[in-house]
Amino acid sequence: MDNRLTGKMVKREAEVTADGLLDLIQGLIDEMPAAEDQRPRLDLECRLERDLGLDSLARTELISRINKRFNLLMPDEALLAETPRTLLILMTQVAGLPVTQATEARPSLPDSDVPFPTTASTLMEVLSWHLHHQPQRVHIFYYGSDDNPVELSYQALWSGASRVASSLWQRSIRPGDRVALMLPTGESYFYSFFGTLLAGAVPVPIYPPTRASQLEEHLTRHSRILENAGVRLLITIPEAHKVAHLLKMQVPSLRHIVDWSELDSGSDAPPSVVRQTDDIAFLQYTSGSTGDPKGVMLSHANLLANIRAMGEAVKVTPEDVFISWLPLYHDMGLIGAWLGSLYFGVPLVVMSPLRFLARPSRWLWAIHHHRGTLSASPNFGYELCLNRIPDEEIAGLDLSSWRYAFNGAEPVTAATLQGFSKRFADYGFDGAALAPVYGLAESAVGLAFPPSQRGPVIDRINRDRFMFHGEAVPAAENDSEPMAVVGCGRVLPGYRVQVVNGNNQTLPDRMEGRLEFQGPSATSGYFNNPAATAKLYRDGWVDTGDRAYLADGEIYITGRLKEMIIRGGRNIYPYELEQQLGELEGIRKGCVALFPSNDPATGS
Repeated sequence: MDNRLTGKMVKREAEVTADGLLDLIQGLIDEMPAAEDQRPRLDLECRLERDLGLDSLARTELISRINKRFNLLMPDEALLAETPRTLLILMTQVAGLPVTQATEARPSLPDSDVPFPTTASTLMEVLSWHLHHQPQRVHIFYYGSDDNPVELSYQALWSGASRVASSLWQRSIRPGDRVALMLPTGESYFYSFFGTLLAGAVPVPIYPPTRASQLEEHLTRHSRILENAGVRLLITIPEAHKVAHLLKMQVPSLRHIVDWSELDSGSDAPPSVVRQTDDIAFLQYTSGSTGDPKGVMLSHANLLANIRAMGEAVKVTPEDVFISWLPLYHDMGLIGAWLGSLYFGVPLVVMSPLRFLARPSRWLWAIHHHRGTLSASPNFGYELCLNRIPDEEIAGLDLSSWRYAFNGAEPVTAATLQGFSKRFADYGFDGAALAPVYGLAESAVGLAFPPSQRGPVIDRINRDRFMFHGEAVPAAENDSEPMAVVGCGRVLPGYRVQVVNGNNQTLPDRMEGRLEFQGPSATSGYFNNPAATAKLYRDGWVDTGDRAYLADGEIYITGRLKEMIIRGGRNIYPYELEQQLGELEGIRKGCVALFPSNDPATGS
C-alpha cells in the first residue's frame, strides 16, 4: 500500500521556493566548521557533495529539514540528488501529495512447523532443505521503490539462483573462482549471491556506488580488492559496461563485467557441483579501498557454526520475523540478517540503506506492519530515529513485538540507549529489548550477545584510574565525571575469550588489554595475504584488534588498538572524545572524527 495515496491532504507549512531551499542549505553549511573565505558559493547548480561538502549523513539531515519546513515526504532518490536544482524539482513533484502514514499491520504468515536444517553442512544444503520442506513459504519481503513489498519464496530464490548459476557456468566460471557482487539491495543481489554459490564459485560482496555518475571512480577505488581476490567476473549495474576496458586493465584476472539481467536467462537447472563444508563460502573484505586488502576467508562450516550459536543465544523461534535495512555487503546485514533468517526459516523484511536514510521511520513502521521481533542497527541508526523523526510521522506506531534490538558494528553509547528507550516507550517499545552486541568479520559476525530481555548493562568506572592505569574500577557514587562503558554481552556458546597485555599474559577481570578469541567460526586467515594472516594468530588465539576488559562474564569493548591515542601517559580513545564533542552546541552527532597522530616534538 502506498502511504501517499492513503493519507489525508495537509496544508503546506511553507511554499516550495528556490530561495527557501537555498536558505535551508545555507543554514546547514553555516553549522559546518570552515574558514569564512572557504565558504562555498551557493546556487542551484553547485554540487551538494563535491562543492558543499555534504556527505550522506549531512544530506539525510537536509532531507529531514526539507520535510519538516515544507511538510513534504521526499522520495528516496532525493538522497542521490547532486544539485539543489534536482532537489527543487523533486520538492515540486511531491508538494501536492499527502504525508500521513498508514498504520494497519500486514497479516502475519502462518507459523512454520518444520524444524531447522541441523544436518546441513553448506549454505546450498540449507536452501535445498527449505526448498524440500516449504518451497512456497515466503522467505523475503523486499521493499524497493514503493510500499508494496516483493515477496520471494524459497522456490523463487532457488529458481533465480539456478538461472544465474547456469549463466555463470556458460561464462566458464568454475568451482573456487571468485565472483564479485557490486549490487544494491534487491532481487538481483539475492539471486546473484546464491547463484554464485550454486555454480561452486566464491562470492565477494563489495558495496555498490550510490550514484551511477560516480561508478568509474568507485570501481577504481575498489580495484585493489578485485585484484587481491583474483576476481574473474563482476556482477554490477548496467552502467559498468562503459568502464569495463579500464577496469580490466587494472585487474588482470577479470574476464567478464555483467549486469544481473544478462545472467537471468540461464537454465533453471543449476550445474552439478559438490562443495564441502570446509570450502570457502565467501570473502568478506574488511579494508582495501585505500589500504592493504584483507579478505576474511569464511567457510560454510564457519558460517553455520556462527549462525547456530547466535540462534541459540537469541532463542530463535518459528514466530520470529527479522526486519533489516542493513547493507548486504556487510557481515551484520549479510550473515546476521539474511543468512541467519534463511537458516532458521524466519521471514526477512528488507529494505535498502538508502530507503532507511531517506526516511528513518520506515524501519520502525516495517517492524510495526510485519510485527517484527528481531532487528539490528549500528548506533547511528538509533540516533537517527531518536533525533530525526518528528512525532507526527509515527502517530499510531506499535513496537511492542520487538524483542531483540541489536546494536553493534560501531561503538555503542549509553546516551543513545537511554534516549531511544525513553522516547519509544510510548510506542510500546520495551527498553529491555535493547541488546548491545559485539562481533567481527574474523568470527563471521557474532562473538558476544546479552541474554534475552536483560536490557543494557552500563559500567560506570573511574576515568583517571582507567586512562592512566587501565583499571576499570567502579566509580564512586559522588564521582562527577565517571566513564560510561556499555557491556556487549557474554561470549556465544562454544566460544572463548581472554584479555592479554603487551607481553601476552592473561589479565584478570577489570584490567584492560587486547581481546582475543577462539571458536568454531574463527577464520583461517586473509585471502592471498599471508603477512596479515600471520599477525592474526597467537598460540591458537585470534587477535580481534580491539581493547577490552571483562567483568563477571561481560565483555566491555573500549576501543580499537590502532586508534588509541597516548597523551601524557593517558590512554585516550577517539570514540569517547567524538561522543563528547558531539554533545557541544553547534556540533552534529556523528560528524566528528578523531585519529591519532605522532607528535615529533614530544615523541608521543
